Amino acid sequence: MFKPRSAHRPALATRPRRLLGVTAVLVGAAAVAGLTGCSALEIREEMCMSTEYPVLAVNSSGSDCVPKGEEPGEGYARYPEGKVPEVVGDKWDVYWDTRTLDEDGNIVKLPEAH
Repeated sequence: MFKPRSAHRPALATRPRRLLGVTAVLVGAAAVAGLTGCSALEIREEMCMSTEYPVLAVNSSGSDCVPKGEEPGEGYARYPEGKVPEVVGDKWDVYWDTRTLDEDGNIVKLPEAH
């Protein structure tokens, strides 16, 4: 008497192989993303909302966001052209961690915090 192949093996026997195949595909995709520098989980935090622009505290390490079309408040200044941070951690955000503007608009180093 002929019995179908599935009658000789329990149905669960194919699940570990299928799970192994899915796992291999996921691991491969993660490796490709890692090697190419591509990350779907990368989160970019903008310095300000789209209706604002960033400003720098004069003679201080502070910063703020001002609505577009308005001038910075007292004690704040616009970043020098071409040196405006756009995303938290970008090269200009890191640059301004150790620098500020003085009252004459000159870039000066911040005193080191103790």
